[in-house]
Amino acid sequence: MCTVNVKKPKKKVKYQRILLKLSGEVLGNRKTGECIDPENLAFMAERVKKIHSLGVEVGIVLGGGNIFRGLAGAGKGVNRVTGDSMGMLATIINALAMMNALESIGVPTRVMTSIEMPKLAEPFIQRRALRHLEKGRVVIFGGGTGNPYFSTDSAAALKASEIGAQALLKATKVDGVYTADPKKDPKAKKYGSLKYETALEKRLKVMDSAAFALCMDNNIPIVVFDFFDPRALERVVKGDQVGTIVS
Repeated sequence: MCTVNVKKPKKKVKYQRILLKLSGEVLGNRKTGECIDPENLAFMAERVKKIHSLGVEVGIVLGGGNIFRGLAGAGKGVNRVTGDSMGMLATIINALAMMNALESIGVPTRVMTSIEMPKLAEPFIQRRALRHLEKGRVVIFGGGTGNPYFSTDSAAALKASEIGAQALLKATKVDGVYTADPKKDPKAKKYGSLKYETALEKRLKVMDSAAFALCMDNNIPIVVFDFFDPRALERVVKGDQVGTIVS
């Protein structure tokens, strides 16, 4: 059995090894129609570099919704299995783009995929992923779980469990979990903290139920925060009260 070791960071942080879940949609630009906007990509890379410089070991799972979303394809004549396969390939495109952005600013990065494509990335092997993290490399996990019918949220929860992450950080366009959509309901209230069971019972649309259940089974807290807040990610890893924590 492989033992997951987490080295002490260079500076004081709460979470020494994290799994960062990023929506593919935050890479795009709806105004210009670009699937991958260079400015958004650079912004995200700089945020990751900041926490990497603190000595935090960083794993990343990116969605693929900026390119293709499997569930959306199912309503446009594409069957679910094919649509999900297309969506998984979209996450690999995003992973390669993020790797390039990080390496261009001096952050050593590796892409590992659940779907083997040796000319582009390494296959996911748990021990190798752990070794990369221990050597200070950011590891981006592409290809979802490698299977249809699972979201990238489920992939993030799975990879967080496999690498022994101390927290799953879910970056979104809002600053936490609300009782309702704050853009549609002005009376929506933000949760400071939540229990896994409450999130599942209320069917809060932050992550799917499989992802919540996997994190609950492995005792991995989920922190939901606004990634477009320039200091939010850094504050989360340092243990500040930011967004909503599900534990």
